[in-house]
Amino acid sequence: MELLIMINACKIAPASRVTAVIPCFPYACQDKKDKSRGFFDIPVDSLYAEPAVLKWIKENISEWRNWTIVSPDAGGAKRVTSIADRLNVDFALIHKEGKKANEVDRMVLVVAILVDDMADTCGTICHAADKLLSAGATRVYAILTHGISSGPAISRINNACFEAVVVTNTIPQEDKMKHCSEIQVIDISMNLAEAIRRTHNGESVSYLLSHVLL
Repeated sequence: MELLIMINACKIAPASRVTAVIPCFPYACQDKKDKSRGFFDIPVDSLYAEPAVLKWIKENISEWRNWTIVSPDAGGAKRVTSIADRLNVDFALIHKEGKKANEVDRMVLVVAILVDDMADTCGTICHAADKLLSAGATRVYAILTHGISSGPAISRINNACFEAVVVTNTIPQEDKMKHCSEIQVIDISMNLAEAIRRTHNGESVSYLLSHVLL
């Protein structure tokens, strides 16, 4: 509602064009976009955190070539396969409702990187970490695009055995970091700024879907 009120104020001003930059699009958790600019009758571009995630992994995990990229549920299979393919490493999938983990129970895991689009109460990601540790993993990272971390999330992370829980700053993390030392942040402000510049100048933002700015 705040966004709509501000857009209305800009149009009344009158602004000839209004561009909304929404780092975390609320209430869209269950919406799956199967084609470019779906759901809207105005131009919409989705920015992806994958390039920034790949950069963080390569810069912060020294032996990343020996790690396995893991999805905590079936819904993230496409996401982890894309990352694993670009890193040329193995990937695995955890089935939340089955009696056993899907690929995980059939693999010898030593180190694992859990990847998900968002974590609210962190129940799924912490359950997945327990599964990985039970399967023999000795070190587990979690990388999340949107770290909502509501309710018991911080307590759950503190009680889990993560090496680190890495999130982007689409949502402010300063207060959460005070109560959880495992949380680390990937700054995506430069990517948002470049998207704004390209949109304002009528340039394509497709470059940002596969590249991270230095």
